[in-house]
Amino acid sequence: MSDARLHLVPVRSREAREFVRLWHRHHPPPVGQIFSVGAADSQGTLRAVAVAGRPVARYLDDGTTLEVTRTASDGVRNANSMLYAACWRATKALGYQRLITYTQEGESGASLRGADWRLIASRPPRAGWHTRSRPRTDRGTDHVARFLWEAP
Repeated sequence: MSDARLHLVPVRSREAREFVRLWHRHHPPPVGQIFSVGAADSQGTLRAVAVAGRPVARYLDDGTTLEVTRTASDGVRNANSMLYAACWRATKALGYQRLITYTQEGESGASLRGADWRLIASRPPRAGWHTRSRPRTDRGTDHVARFLWEAP
């Protein structure tokens, strides 16, 4: 087993997408991104990634806000907190003013609290995105309450 002392590493889009595909519990890799960052152990093995992009909700896409659209890890402790904090530092360094993310009902938010993020809103479950004029497949995340978090 690799040493769990973690450090930040750059991660290219393709590598981040593949890591999310392998390790994320309920979402596919995001379509686009502004940046991604990883956490590697002392052997250089990638253990977790975070992907930040434009906010999914159009009304939050104001040009000054980014969203952490995915984090995924192999279960190594404290990696997600490290990545959430790193994403906020990178977001500010790029000139953005706000960083948000969502958790689903049943997820504790411990990694976000560990990075000093604040819970700012609760979103009720969506009935789904499918309409007759624009058919969409349920990906298993409809009908689940979500919580909106904001970086400090």
